[in-house]
Amino acid sequence: MAHRQSPHSTTKHQSDRLLASFANKTVLITGATSGIGRATALAFARRGANVALVGRHATRGESAVAACEAEGARACFIEADVTDGDRLKAAIAVACDRFGGLDVAFNNAGVQERRALLAEQSDEVFDAVFAANVRAVFQAMKEEIAVMLQSGHGGAIVNNASASGVRNPNPGLSVYSASKAAVVSLTRSAALEYAPLGIRINAVSPGRVETPMMLASGIADMKAVAAGLPARRLGRPEEVAEAVVWLASDAASFVVGHNLSVDGGFLAT
Repeated sequence: MAHRQSPHSTTKHQSDRLLASFANKTVLITGATSGIGRATALAFARRGANVALVGRHATRGESAVAACEAEGARACFIEADVTDGDRLKAAIAVACDRFGGLDVAFNNAGVQERRALLAEQSDEVFDAVFAANVRAVFQAMKEEIAVMLQSGHGGAIVNNASASGVRNPNPGLSVYSASKAAVVSLTRSAALEYAPLGIRINAVSPGRVETPMMLASGIADMKAVAAGLPARRLGRPEEVAEAVVWLASDAASFVVGHNLSVDGGFLAT
């Protein structure tokens, strides 16, 4: 008689695979001091990873490190602005030196312009948004890939894109939306190039998630935004974090070049 696995045992098996994926592995996260970045750092910490948090705000960074350590993880904060290519490169090197390599990277840092019509946006705004959201991802991946190739063990990279990079229903964020579309394309191209070499690269696209950037985006009625989603609520940073963890885990070992939407059904409408 064939053995039939119970739903509980299946769930436990999946949980065990996630735990096994990150025990003593090193994870680097940019934009890690608040919102989705901090939530993701804690999610990896709970699964036994060494966590290197990169960000601009030392006080918030040290607080996030303490929270990771309270979960039993080894963690460190590296102060760096990702738009400074030299500082970003140095931050990745520090993380590798501290923990002996790099297994997973979540390129999460990003900015959003002040909401305005396209013709009212300046060249300086365009350059600043693309520097943080696209060039920094490009530069981070170059360094992360080099380290992973050198190790001979491969790795996993997840880039934070956005549902706005697929479809933006709100006027005023054309530059941000374009930058996130570029992240999706960059992710897919890099994924095709490096999957044969053992490095899986994917993207996660949050929708309307309750983060400091979302709350400062100039939307007047958040309740109306939430009511317009099929899920009838805003997302939580922790929900995006779990998607990132899964994409980086052995449980997603056959997922390559994918853009995973975590959007409460927004893109399905």
